[in-house]
Amino acid sequence: MLTLVVLGIAITVAIRRAEPMLRAAIVQKLEEHFHAHVELDSFRVRLSNGVWAEGKGLRIWPPARMAEESGTDNSKPLIRLQDFRFHAHLHYKPGEPIKIAAVQLTGLDIDIPPKPPHAHRDESPDSAQHQQNQPPLVQVVVETILCKNAHLTIETSKPDKLPLEFDIAQVKVTHVSEDNPMHFDANLTNPRPAGLVLTSGSFGPWSVDDPGETPITGEYRFEHADLGVFNGIAGTLDSTGNYTGVLRNLEVDGQTHTANFSLTHFGTPMPLETTFHATVDGTNGDTWLHPVRATLGQSHFTAAGEIVGVQPKTLPNGTVEPGGHEIALNVNIPEGRMEDFLRLTSSNGTPLLTGTLALKTKLEIPPGTDAVTDKLKLDGHFLLEDAAFTSDKIQHEVTDLSMRGQGEAKEAKTAGDDARSAFEGNFTMDKGVIAFSSLEYLVPGAEIKLKGKYGVNGGTLDFHGTARTEATVSKMVGGWKGFLLKPVDGLFKKGGAGSLVPIHVEGTEHDPKFGVDLGRIGHTSPQIPGQSQ
Repeated sequence: MLTLVVLGIAITVAIRRAEPMLRAAIVQKLEEHFHAHVELDSFRVRLSNGVWAEGKGLRIWPPARMAEESGTDNSKPLIRLQDFRFHAHLHYKPGEPIKIAAVQLTGLDIDIPPKPPHAHRDESPDSAQHQQNQPPLVQVVVETILCKNAHLTIETSKPDKLPLEFDIAQVKVTHVSEDNPMHFDANLTNPRPAGLVLTSGSFGPWSVDDPGETPITGEYRFEHADLGVFNGIAGTLDSTGNYTGVLRNLEVDGQTHTANFSLTHFGTPMPLETTFHATVDGTNGDTWLHPVRATLGQSHFTAAGEIVGVQPKTLPNGTVEPGGHEIALNVNIPEGRMEDFLRLTSSNGTPLLTGTLALKTKLEIPPGTDAVTDKLKLDGHFLLEDAAFTSDKIQHEVTDLSMRGQGEAKEAKTAGDDARSAFEGNFTMDKGVIAFSSLEYLVPGAEIKLKGKYGVNGGTLDFHGTARTEATVSKMVGGWKGFLLKPVDGLFKKGGAGSLVPIHVEGTEHDPKFGVDLGRIGHTSPQIPGQSQ
């Protein structure tokens, strides 16, 4: 027994004395692999059912040439690791590698510098060949790497762009190799929008000369992402897809599903589905969509463009524009349903209009904390056909206008409210207000041309234009009142129309006020027949 105790003490002393040499060997191996300066604060070994080893404070700097070419500060480590530990059994046969089942890493921080203009190796072909001809005395094989609390930062050389950062809660790496791809499974929490990302794939081999060129491919599942972090919208997003490329440049294909997408100011949720192909610049997260194919309710549309990150900027007047992501898209709705889009702006879920919608617009959403509806910018053209108002009052007015415009004033009193109309116009949107440079409204018997504004938040209307009808004013009114108006028919006839009347539309979308602009015709005139003043 005493002999065993003495032997144990001797082995322990030998291990303690060997620790500096083992630490130096680890540092040397890492320096040879990364062609860089390496520091390791401590390394400890103990015997207990095999060999247990633990290291703390590992730092690996990028090669000096890499830092010089990328223009970055070489005082910042490429890799930092709080601690690592592993266990190996004392079963060693000459000629066979020592197998380590798992290496556990905690607090891994990788900071990849910007891409250098030219990649170089720090070693000459002769030195590389020399290393290949000098195999290690003992070969070590690591089967699995388990890492917790990792952080990956991919720097950018563009001064107005933000670096891309990932917080990785847990990652498992298998098939560990210096020269071949390694398999990984990772869990990470996406900060904005917050949600759990599960991803797996292959990574490597590590590109020593330029880590940003390290290959990566895999698939992901993004669960329960809360869109409420973006002011003005809400919903829970789920997404699946796959990606391939290198850390700096990824091609991503995926799908998203948001069962309850809504604009928070209005609160009516709608199902939103998308399928996309995107290119992601890993240096800053800039994304190019080409294109996104989306479905909102029953409406299909496409969006193509870019989502780019911008730094905060101070304007000459001292105003600071916030940083964040700027969205610029071209949106095309070839044949959608108007009610799908209007439900998003309806607090009770009832759209103002139904009909077939064709629309093309440029869409911009700058960064900032304002609600999406307040900072959304649009510039486009639309055509709405087979339109009908959901309000019985408004639809009755439309049918009445149509019948009277055709000179059928008597029939207007008993006609059903089934007249269909069409809208077409050019519009812009800025700060929650849609401005129509031209808006044409067509209904059988009448053509109305307007210019004006619509306030999204309050549904306010402010339009002015003209109403052209097939019938004269007297026929539109009909009866004995129409007979009395025959002398003024000539006043309203113009350009071959039965009547041409200057009008305005004011009020709100739920309580519009239609009227004649008396000042534009020079004297008192009856209001448009069938419309309330």
